[in-house]
Amino acid sequence: MSDLNAIQMILVVVVAFFAGMDGILDQFQFHQPLVACTLIGLVTGNLEICVMLGGSLQMIALGWANVGAAVAPDAALASVASAIILVLGGQQQSGISTSIAVAIPLAVAGLFLTMIVRTLAVPVVHGMDKAAESGSYRKIELLHILAVCMQGLRIALPAGALLFIPATTFRQFLESMPQWLTDGMEIGGGMVVAVGYAMVINMMSSREVWPFFILGFAIAAVTDLTLIAIGAIGIALALIYISLSKQGGSSAGGGSNGASGDPLGDILNDY
Repeated sequence: MSDLNAIQMILVVVVAFFAGMDGILDQFQFHQPLVACTLIGLVTGNLEICVMLGGSLQMIALGWANVGAAVAPDAALASVASAIILVLGGQQQSGISTSIAVAIPLAVAGLFLTMIVRTLAVPVVHGMDKAAESGSYRKIELLHILAVCMQGLRIALPAGALLFIPATTFRQFLESMPQWLTDGMEIGGGMVVAVGYAMVINMMSSREVWPFFILGFAIAAVTDLTLIAIGAIGIALALIYISLSKQGGSSAGGGSNGASGDPLGDILNDY
């Protein structure tokens, strides 16, 4: 993998900028690992490996959520920086595990950058208050845009700094890592992915959902179906469940029509 050309570097920085902004706006999901890594792979000509990286990181980030004052790790910085390292390292698919392991501390470092940007945004808020007192709506809009752009620069500047490091430097660094460290990072990265997915299951688990988890696990374990095929089966089961639910009883606690409150149970009893 050679150094990126000027156009590719500009596009990577643009993607990083939008990922940083959307980490606050949360409108177009540019900050999500699967989206950010895919876009970087698209503009650098490494789409396949970046999609694989983004998918793995997305499994980790599924369990990340801001709860009150508790801020989740920075998925935007982790996604953008790890994708750049993967592309410039030139290890292709074998470098995905290393990039995943690197992404975790980067996500934590992103919290520090977030704290700096939000501290710098305090005077901007006071400026908005003064603009509101004078009735200057245009100034309020400009200050709002400035504050959001600061979040974009929070990711774009580190991404630009990484791009100025020669690809040979990344490659030499990754190749100099001992095999035991590479294997350990691969195992650790796989464990982190499993933990992230387990966190999601823990939030979603219920008596009604567990059968679908078990069915999906069994299909994935005993067949050679791809994730797309398993996803298609999941969508089909969801559509079947929704269709049967609409046909079943609609009364939650039973009603004059004799419904038990269990739509699927009512349908099975009819048979």
